[in-house]
Amino acid sequence: MIKVIEVIGTSDKGFTEATKNAVAEAARTLKNIKSIYIKEMNANVENQNIISYAVNAKISFEIEK
Repeated sequence: MIKVIEVIGTSDKGFTEATKNAVAEAARTLKNIKSIYIKEMNANVENQNIISYAVNAKISFEIEK
């Protein structure tokens, strides 16, 4: 059986790093992560510069029997 949770990953370096951070944080408490689906991406801007990136993602993982 596969379960899906929704998470937000953040980074000050970029969307790829935000995605990696989301998986790394989820992996601290979840086993058997199978995939990540990026639902939304956004960035915060201050003084005409991007200061942080975020991804809203769905992570699927297999539930142990």
